[in-house]
Amino acid sequence: MGLGAQLIHWDDELCEQLAEQGHHVVRFDNRDAGMSTHLHEAGAPAPGKPAPYLLDDMAADTAGLMDALGWPAAHVMGASMGGMIAQSLAIRHPERVLTLISIMSTPGGAVAPPSESARSVLFTKPVTTREEAMTQALATWSVIGSPGYELDRERVQRLAGEAFDRGHDPAGFARQLAAIMASPDRTEALTRLNVPALVIHGADDQLVPLSGGQATAAAIPGAELKVFPGMGHDLPRALWPELVEAVTKLTAGHAGPAR
Repeated sequence: MGLGAQLIHWDDELCEQLAEQGHHVVRFDNRDAGMSTHLHEAGAPAPGKPAPYLLDDMAADTAGLMDALGWPAAHVMGASMGGMIAQSLAIRHPERVLTLISIMSTPGGAVAPPSESARSVLFTKPVTTREEAMTQALATWSVIGSPGYELDRERVQRLAGEAFDRGHDPAGFARQLAAIMASPDRTEALTRLNVPALVIHGADDQLVPLSGGQATAAAIPGAELKVFPGMGHDLPRALWPELVEAVTKLTAGHAGPAR
C-alpha cells in the first residue's frame, strides 16, 4: 500500500472479490509500517543525510516475501507508494512479475506535484493518540479522497484507529517518504519492460495528479490506462467491481498462477 499505509488498507471485501475471481491474494505491511520490521535504529531522516533505504530495497522485501511463500512469480498490484514499489520490482526482477497493476502512482520525474491543499493535510504535526489519529485521518481523506463519491467516514476513522494500534510510527513514515524522494526516476527503465501492465488512476487525484498515471502508462510498452472520473487518492467501494473486472481481465490473459 501507500506511504504510511498498512495491509488493512487493502479492504477485506476487496480482497475477497479478487479471490472470488480465482486469485490467491496476499497483502503485507511494508517495512516501517504496521507489524513489519521498523528500522528504529535509523532514526528520523536528517536533511543532507542519505535516506536509510530506497524503493528498490522495498521491492527486494517483496521479492523476499515471494521467496518465503514459494512463489517464483505473481501478478503484482500496488497503490500509491506501493505502485512505485511494484514498478521497481518489475524493473529489478522482471521474471517475478506476471502482470503489473500500478494504481494512483507515478514513475517519478517531471509529473505534476500534489496540490497545495493535499500538501497541507499530508505534512502535519504527528499525532500522539488514537483519537488524534482518527480526527487527522478524516481531515486528510476529506481533502485527498474521491470528490465524486461520498466519503465513508466510519471506515476512515475505524482504519485510522486500527492502524494506530497496529504500529504508529511517525519516524517510519518519514523514512518511507525519504525513500520515495531519494529514489531515481523510473521512466526510462519502465520503457524497457516487457510485462503486461494496467495503470489505474483517478481523474481528481489531488495527491498524485493524473499526470503520474499518464506518465506511467506512456512509459510501459503496451500498458493500458484506466481513468476513473470522480476518483481521488483512494479506492471508493463503488469502484471495486470495475477494478476487480479490469484486474481479472489482465491477469486471465497471461500464463501463471492467479496470485
